[in-house]
Amino acid sequence: MPWPETGPSSGPVATARKAGAGRVLVAAALVAMVTGGASGVAAARLAGEERAAPVALPRSTAGPAGPPGVTGGLSGTAARVLPSVVSVESGRGSGSGFVIDGAGHLLTNAHVLAGGASVTVVLGDGRRLPATVVGTDEAYDLAVLRVDDARGLVPAELGRSADLAVGDQVLAIGSPLGLAGTVTGGIVSALDRQVRLGGRGQTALQTDASINPGNSGGPLVNARGEVIGVNTAIATLSRRGAGSIGIGFAIPIDRAAPVAERIIRE
Repeated sequence: MPWPETGPSSGPVATARKAGAGRVLVAAALVAMVTGGASGVAAARLAGEERAAPVALPRSTAGPAGPPGVTGGLSGTAARVLPSVVSVESGRGSGSGFVIDGAGHLLTNAHVLAGGASVTVVLGDGRRLPATVVGTDEAYDLAVLRVDDARGLVPAELGRSADLAVGDQVLAIGSPLGLAGTVTGGIVSALDRQVRLGGRGQTALQTDASINPGNSGGPLVNARGEVIGVNTAIATLSRRGAGSIGIGFAIPIDRAAPVAERIIRE
């Protein structure tokens, strides 16, 4: 059976055109119709900004995560990651994101920003900060934001999706339906699943951790709390885009991190 492809928006969430029996929906919560991501790269830069020094986001070298440690378990994992996760509001849409460095940069999905002239990020403590779009890569459905006031921001630790195995425990964290700080758990269901994201076919991590509209751009983390994917889409059998049926997709961090680094450099 062919795997679902994303396509034009329909209804309150960006939906997909039918491919076989399934559909894929980007998981951003939208209250008005927006267009789907198109192929190619669109970079938004600050006028007059000087070229930044080479960027290399720190990555874990700890190897495969294995089961969660005895101390704290998955609740401890969630507690470590939650301070790094934000809600993203853009125009009439919303989604999630996470802090990737100490300079105020955050990573999210490009489709979360569709149709929004201004962007606000909401921290876990309730603070609302205006954010600037550093750049977007619509082909990979990724975007980097920056906030000027980086005080209190906690960068997430980035892992390596190459270390994952089917069956590894994972947590998806974000703001489904505007419910900030929501944590759902599951496993890695498949590696290198062929789907269509951001206007192009690419491989994604498949998980049964519940992902719903508003989770887009939030982190998928391993049992150590390292980000191993960016939650982006769900499969659904409903034309109206019902919630999770246990098939969600995340952009592997091994692909997302270099895109983020390039956007920051440019």
